[in-house]
Amino acid sequence: MKAIHIPKPGGPEVLTVTERKKPQPGPNEVLVRIEAAGVNRPDVLQRKGNYPAPKNAPADIPGLEIAGTIVELGSNVKSMHIGDPICALISGGGYAEYAIAPAPQCLPIPRGIDWVEAASLPETFFTVWQNIFDIARFKKGEQVLIHGGSSGIGVAAIQMIKALGGKVYVTAGSDTKCRVCEELGADKAINYNEDDFVAQIQELSSGTGVDIVLDMVGGDYADKNIRILRERGRLVMINAMAGKMASVNLIQIMAKQLVVTGSTLRPRSVEHKGEIAKNLLENIWPLIPNPIKPVVFKTFPLAAAESAHRLMESSAHIGKIILTI
Repeated sequence: MKAIHIPKPGGPEVLTVTERKKPQPGPNEVLVRIEAAGVNRPDVLQRKGNYPAPKNAPADIPGLEIAGTIVELGSNVKSMHIGDPICALISGGGYAEYAIAPAPQCLPIPRGIDWVEAASLPETFFTVWQNIFDIARFKKGEQVLIHGGSSGIGVAAIQMIKALGGKVYVTAGSDTKCRVCEELGADKAINYNEDDFVAQIQELSSGTGVDIVLDMVGGDYADKNIRILRERGRLVMINAMAGKMASVNLIQIMAKQLVVTGSTLRPRSVEHKGEIAKNLLENIWPLIPNPIKPVVFKTFPLAAAESAHRLMESSAHIGKIILTI
């Protein structure tokens, strides 16, 4: 099969096409003939040598989400069939013509969407569910701030939270991105290049602050996030693009009884991810494509993975970037 591999850490130009043996599924896995694969920030980190693949994943083939057809079943897989169209969260190897997926992490393709749209779902929707609904324990009626509202994570979070009864504020880097976020359902999108999001959130929440902040920025955002959380609020970190070190007001954390936490999804067990898949299937999949819709910005053929990574690093996109196989 053809695959994109990382021969050495470096810039987008290191991504090259290679030939590999088709992988074989284990007892609880399926082999998928891939039609489309999502491009995500962890793929960029892996390419740079900063996010090594877990032991059970190809060390040099990135790609965490796929859509395609099952062509082979592991010996213990009884609930799926050869020929089933699925999308799946995987631990790596998605930039290829075939990949292995753990059966519990596979989901049926929602009615009414195509391969490209299906490939845009798993990584972001699993991530949002884990962090907003499992870790932060979102409840209907709560107010949530999402940083990076126009990212793949952001556009998923906006729609999921609104569909399940929350109020959503986001930050984004341009008026165009803010407008798209509001069209997707954000109650207010704040251009962080022009406005102080702390002051804006305090005004929007009538001074009480928000219940949950989902942050992928880190750095000096940490203390700002603490300031805009209401009593018993929850700050969940999923990345630290602006820096992993931060100074925060510990007295505010204690006084407001805040929870400051975070997570990474890739190293979690198949069982854990399988539970997220069940929750998505029950609570979110029936809402796709209406009122929740996939947001795909641009597609590239597999051989153009370098261009896809350059776009990802530019942050010029709104929503997901997809490779077509």
